[in-house]
Amino acid sequence: MKLQKWRYSRRKLPTKRYSPELGQKHPIYPDSLMVAVFICILVIFCFLQTSGEFLHWFVIPVALCGIVIGIDAIDWFRGKLNLFDPVGILGLLGFHFFFIAPLLHVSLDFWMDEDITPPSDWRIWIGGMAILNFLGLLVYRFCRNLINQPVKKKSKHKSQQTIWKIEPKRFFPIVCVALIISAILQLMVYHKFGGLENYIAAATRAARREGENEFQGMGIVFLVSESFPILSMMAFTVYAKTRKRLQSNTVLIIALIIFIGLQLIFGGLRGSRSNIIWALFWAVGIIHFWLRQINKKHIALGLVFMLLFMYIYGFFKTGGLEAINTVFQGQSARAALQEESGRSWESLALQDLGRSDVQAFLLYRLMDQNSDYEYAWGRTYLPALTMLIPSAIMPEKPAEKMKEGTEIQFGKGTYHPQLWSSSKVYGLAGETMLNFGPYAVPFAFIALGIVVGHVRRWLVHWSVGDDRLLLLPMLVNFCFIVLVADTDNYIFFLLKNSGMAMLVIFLSCQKTIVNQDALNKTRNQAKSLTYYL
Repeated sequence: MKLQKWRYSRRKLPTKRYSPELGQKHPIYPDSLMVAVFICILVIFCFLQTSGEFLHWFVIPVALCGIVIGIDAIDWFRGKLNLFDPVGILGLLGFHFFFIAPLLHVSLDFWMDEDITPPSDWRIWIGGMAILNFLGLLVYRFCRNLINQPVKKKSKHKSQQTIWKIEPKRFFPIVCVALIISAILQLMVYHKFGGLENYIAAATRAARREGENEFQGMGIVFLVSESFPILSMMAFTVYAKTRKRLQSNTVLIIALIIFIGLQLIFGGLRGSRSNIIWALFWAVGIIHFWLRQINKKHIALGLVFMLLFMYIYGFFKTGGLEAINTVFQGQSARAALQEESGRSWESLALQDLGRSDVQAFLLYRLMDQNSDYEYAWGRTYLPALTMLIPSAIMPEKPAEKMKEGTEIQFGKGTYHPQLWSSSKVYGLAGETMLNFGPYAVPFAFIALGIVVGHVRRWLVHWSVGDDRLLLLPMLVNFCFIVLVADTDNYIFFLLKNSGMAMLVIFLSCQKTIVNQDALNKTRNQAKSLTYYL
């Protein structure tokens, strides 16, 4: 069939860029490897000037982790990868996760809660965890590239590709109905709690774990009610695609500001920073792929905003509006608030954006001969599979990972769902250790490689006229969620954050089968737009 005119063909594109064909694995550039080695050695040398604690073998495996994941970060900076390539995004965030965060823990002597019995020397277990992560990162790279291996022989079936195209006559009525339902449900939520102020107070109590969680059992409602902002951004983007005047910087900045406001109203006031940050990432990605290119300067400004927002909003999560007022009353008031709430720049960088100390402690406890912890053997994954089943159908669900997390920290039998439990997030490696022990950690990275490999393939597939591109930023975000979060967080993220958006796209798209060779020709004529900077 004759392909429709590609909507991106009118853009000004750079004439020289890295543009592999679909299925080609991402190579290792020797110069990127050298730069990564140089940066890691330089960073360690700087830390050595601050403390003798770094004269220890743990810096070697930590540096190896930084080099392996840092190659992807360097490629992203050099323009070898698309701005939203999951390999590059994971490289940037992973460089902090695997390399910078462990070094900062040692430098700042910043560790887990004082309630635990810590190891005598954290560096041993940071180093041990770095060895496991290094092996895992090698497995991740192998699996990622395996997914993107070129296909040698193409059958007639494999030479075709299904393209999803949004039909405006179907899309706008469907999205309007979804928006109306979402708004009504959110108003009902506020009414249930007796107004906005009581809603915020209930969210603050839930964050402090004071009494019974008043939001328990409302996941299905939130799935629909809190989808209003992203559905609005999708509707605006589809409408603005054919209207040049709506694609100016001024209009798009105003649209993002409105989006943030909507995100606060529709769920953000529950104190969940991730609800707002990940949704904003998705909205910026939609603009990048559909309306106007985002460059690295915009990304840098966005990171500054993200860190400031996460720092300030962390106080709101535990103290409500009163805590926000305290933040702006001066340094002494802010320091007192940090001491009371446990929210600080250190906790933001090392606990919210890292898992080094938690995973190192799990390794320490599991390798302790006196530990009475019993492996879960997959039990922590069961609650994630049953969380979608309403309590009316399944009143007694399997115990959440909090049971295993509490018992490995404080001893067997210490878990009590009402009186004593740990709500920490353990990450991909941490949850694997809870279930199968330390030696299974490298194999857990197979899942990360598979997810990143598939998302990268979709990046190439969907960039040529497929409107599922609206979902791509969310899927790129999911790659990082797989690394830092637990299985129940995966299910919650995919269903709650994107369930309605995926449903709207599914109902409003027309599916067409086109010839793969024709698509490749269109991709080459457009100078491989998938990898523009």
